Amino acid sequence: MLRNHLSAIFFGGIVLIFLQGIFFPANCIAQSDSSSISQSSYIANLRDPRFNTVVEDLTSPTLEKTHLIPAQPLIGFVSDTSGYSYSLIRLQWRQNDPIDLWLVKPLNVKKPPVILHIYGYPSDSDRFMKPEWQEFVTRGGFAAAGFVTALTGQRYHDIPMKNWFLSELQLCLSESSHDVQMVLNYLASRGDLDMDRVGIFGQFSGATVGILASAADPRIKVLDALDPWGDWPTWMEKSEFVPKDERANYVKPEFLAKVATLETLDWMPKVQAKKFRLQQRITDHQTPWPSKEKLKTAIPAGGTYTFYKTAGEFEQAVGKDGSESLDWIKAQLQSLQPAATESAVAEKKSN
Repeated sequence: MLRNHLSAIFFGGIVLIFLQGIFFPANCIAQSDSSSISQSSYIANLRDPRFNTVVEDLTSPTLEKTHLIPAQPLIGFVSDTSGYSYSLIRLQWRQNDPIDLWLVKPLNVKKPPVILHIYGYPSDSDRFMKPEWQEFVTRGGFAAAGFVTALTGQRYHDIPMKNWFLSELQLCLSESSHDVQMVLNYLASRGDLDMDRVGIFGQFSGATVGILASAADPRIKVLDALDPWGDWPTWMEKSEFVPKDERANYVKPEFLAKVATLETLDWMPKVQAKKFRLQQRITDHQTPWPSKEKLKTAIPAGGTYTFYKTAGEFEQAVGKDGSESLDWIKAQLQSLQPAATESAVAEKKSN
C-alpha cells in the first residue's frame, strides 16, 4: 500500500513539475532571490534566506509559538470560463515547501463566501483542475480554495522514500493546520472574498486537519468533517489504513507520545466554528469502529452528527456524482450574516 502511494506521488510530481514549468516562469518557480535557479532543479534549490528565521511548533495546531514568513504570492494563471474563474497561486512560508493553491470564484458575485477543501492524504490536486469540480463548488455563488496537505502530492520531496505522511504524522498534521491559517491570511489580504463566511470541508486526514485548524482559528465559521482520523493509540493498532509491516512502529510509546498533543479527541471539543458537523460512514475502514465511537462523543456543544449505515444511504445524501455533498456547508454559510450586514444591524440597535 505504501509503495503504491509513494509511486503515485513520485510520478504525479513529475507531471506537476511539467505543469509548473508552464504555469510558473523559470524565474518565479522557486520564489527565490537567485535568478540562476532553473525549473528542472527548483525542488533541490529552494533555499531562500528569507525563511532562515522561521520557527514552527510541531506540537500544536495554533500559531502561538510558530513564526512563518510568507513570501510574495505568485499567480501562475487566471482563467475565466462559463460562470466562474479559476487560478493557480504559489504560496510559501517555510523552507523547501511551496504550496500550490487553487482558487475558484463565481463571476459577477461580489465578495462571495469561501469554502476551503482539504481532502487529505493521499489526495492530489488533480480534482481542483477538473471543470466538473469547479462548477459544483462555485454553484450558488460560493468561492472555493484547495491545496494538498504536507508530504502529499507536489509537496512530497527531499526526504527518504521510507518516510511518508503516517510516519511523519506529527509534522504533517501540525504543518497542515498552520497552512490553513496562513492560507486564510492570504485570502483575507486579497479583499475579494467574504472572510466573515469561511467554511472548511475536510475528509479523512483532511478532516482532522480541519478540526485542528478550527480549534486554533475562529475565522472558520463552518466546519464539515467527514470520517476524520483520531484516537491515535486505537487508530494505529486497528486501522486498515496502516500498513501491516509498519504498524509496530506506530504503536510504540515514543511515536504515540509525539502525536498525543495533536489528538483529535482533545481538540474537537475546542472547535470554534459556529456550525460543526461530524459525518461518519460504516463503509469507511480507515478509522476503526471503537475510534468512531470515541470521536462521536467529542463533538462540541451544538454540533451535528450524521452516520451513514450503508453506501447507498451516503450516495443518496451526497448525490451520485457527489454534487450535493456541499449542500449542508453552503446552507450554513448562507445563514450567517455578512460583516456589512452585522455592522448595520449593530448600528441600528445602538441608535
